[in-house]
Amino acid sequence: MTKTIAMAGKGGVGKTTVAAILIKLLSQKGLVLALDADPSTNLNQALGVHLEDSQTVGTIREQMSEDVSKGRLSPTLPKQEYLYGKIVSSLAESKGFDLLAMGRPEGPGCYCASNRFLRDSLDKLVHDYKYDCIVMDCEAGLEHISRQTTRDIDVLLIMSDPTIRGITAAGRMKKLIEELRSNVGRAGLIVNRVKGDLSPEIKKAIEQTGLEVLALIPEEPDISDLEMTGKAVVELPLGSQLQLKVKEVVENLSL
Repeated sequence: MTKTIAMAGKGGVGKTTVAAILIKLLSQKGLVLALDADPSTNLNQALGVHLEDSQTVGTIREQMSEDVSKGRLSPTLPKQEYLYGKIVSSLAESKGFDLLAMGRPEGPGCYCASNRFLRDSLDKLVHDYKYDCIVMDCEAGLEHISRQTTRDIDVLLIMSDPTIRGITAAGRMKKLIEELRSNVGRAGLIVNRVKGDLSPEIKKAIEQTGLEVLALIPEEPDISDLEMTGKAVVELPLGSQLQLKVKEVVENLSL
């Protein structure tokens, strides 16, 4: 049974960094589908995987809509089959995982049909490739969760920095996702870039969210060096605090 793990949180809290480390660790246990659901599309850089600008689901969806409206799509070719073939060809493959980038958000007009095709295509992809888990790096707006592009979420990891603003945003995301979906399994909070102990105010804010704290990740000094040299986040030393803390999350959640 494929397990779906969603990473959520406001921008700039290190969500993509943690998602990349999580994907790396899980890919050592089984086959992972890394789903970059953020329009900024930078999970591939964190993972050290090359990705063309045209290699995104958003581009495929727009192209399909244009082909349909202009009569360029053969009537003998089912739209679902067309979309699935394009998605398979857009996969960026690496050792232990495949990356699928969602890319640009929806433009004007109704995308109900193409979103249904997309959801069905992802279901077929998971079935055909037999992924052990999906790790979805969500955007702050939660578009793909709200539109239920993917179906159930087994584990929801909400990221925050150690600020009242960040914790408040995490609590709001928890409530929003609960309202949007009926099938969300375990939800927890990861606080990133922690310096020393959390203040009483932050602890109280966390308690008010009702979120279980899964990890407190200290600032990672090696991250800035990797970013300045353009290296992938997954090249962090195995003994780094970030690697160790994410590994703890994997073990505690029995992923």
